[in-house]
Amino acid sequence: MNPLFIGPISDLISKVFDKVWPDPEKKAAAQLELIRMQQSGELATIQTQLSAILTEAQSTDPWTSRARPSFMYVIYILILMGIPMGFVSAWKPDTAVAVAHGLQMWLAAIPDSLYTLFGVGYLGYTGSRAIEKIKGVA
Repeated sequence: MNPLFIGPISDLISKVFDKVWPDPEKKAAAQLELIRMQQSGELATIQTQLSAILTEAQSTDPWTSRARPSFMYVIYILILMGIPMGFVSAWKPDTAVAVAHGLQMWLAAIPDSLYTLFGVGYLGYTGSRAIEKIKGVA
């Protein structure tokens, strides 16, 4: 584990303990469990996961900080479109069915090769980011 991340991760865990367990006895029990996890190696896995998050958050590469949120914004928009569609279906059910059918037809019209290209590109991007993180490049 990179020693640069031990300090921030320890501070983060300490702050979580203080907020989640204000009772000193429960906090001590949680810290004892943390020591047990550290000895069994479970903590190393958690620290590795947190270090990846910290590395991504501290990255100066604008694409790193925008790629995942941009993808999630698209998903949020699709989900939130259900709210106005609910009102449309209450007043004009035929229109709501037509819009839903149109969206379904539009998604079905996208060629499978384009979905495959998106999947390969997305997996390639995440794979290359993982390799960069392992090598310590990013």
